[in-house]
Amino acid sequence: MTIEATTWLYVAIQKTGSSEQIVGQTDGEHDISFIPAFLSKESAQQAMFHLHLEKKKKYEVQAIIYEDLARHAVENGFFVFVLDEEGKVLERLPAVP
Repeated sequence: MTIEATTWLYVAIQKTGSSEQIVGQTDGEHDISFIPAFLSKESAQQAMFHLHLEKKKKYEVQAIIYEDLARHAVENGFFVFVLDEEGKVLERLPAVP
């Protein structure tokens, strides 16, 4: 699998009023914070059931270009992991494209 700076990925977005925030996850066992990203909108929507999300919050799936996602991740202390529809890690992407 080759993810380049211009590759579109899909992420979960938490909507709070008029603001939006990319959803991050924490692997407590390995003390890693990461943004789950997906290769298709469909796999992202299916994986939402496997993510740890706050109840009563609104979420949606949006596309983002990897270059922008990587920049956001680095600025906020996250890694980017590409997951499948079951939430399994397919690839751990470099912090900077």
